[in-house]
Amino acid sequence: MSIGSATAAASTSPPVPCRVLLIEDDAPLRERFARLLQAWTGGELVAACATLAEAVRHLRDGSIDLLVTDLQLPDGHGTQAIRLLRALNPDSEAMVISVLADDETVVQAIEAGAAGYLLKDADSFELVEAVEELRAGRSPISSSIARVIVRRLSEPAPVPQPPLGKALTAREIDILWGIAKGLTYAELGEQLGISKQTVPVHVKSIYRKLEANNRAEAVYEASRRGLLKL
Repeated sequence: MSIGSATAAASTSPPVPCRVLLIEDDAPLRERFARLLQAWTGGELVAACATLAEAVRHLRDGSIDLLVTDLQLPDGHGTQAIRLLRALNPDSEAMVISVLADDETVVQAIEAGAAGYLLKDADSFELVEAVEELRAGRSPISSSIARVIVRRLSEPAPVPQPPLGKALTAREIDILWGIAKGLTYAELGEQLGISKQTVPVHVKSIYRKLEANNRAEAVYEASRRGLLKL
């Protein structure tokens, strides 16, 4: 084969399909989105996952080019998958499809690395069209989500406030995460490798430093101060 023929053959070779990972815990929606992505000629659906844990295995096992994810998952949050994807493959893309449209959730998803954000309304978007826009360098965003972003960008920057009270230790942050997840003292002790009798000591210290009286107040105050990203 001549050089010219080889070059021509190479130029006509089919493009490498975009490897897509879908995360959606609602079974009918997951099946619907999966069918649409499987029919997309420009991509290959690697897996359609119902949980964060299942998705993490696929993210670590292979090179994912595009993540399409819900946010509220049975065992975590979609932003965790987005952050892991971007850490493993900085050139990858992520798009959120969620019912959540509050300011904080939208901003957290964008900050995590989502380049697209669509609301779960069966009549409001075409999934494949949105995916192709994302791959073309654009950001498919539902109009109400765009308003949230514009509103947040137009707000004056908050004046930095000094942290209140004493700083939490790394161990206390770990325990606070467990508290936020609703773990018992015994479960926290087992997870962190400490005795369950030691856990209440750390919890009391957390309450004192955060000026909280119970778990809910501690989690809220820690989130408000930026110690926890829920």
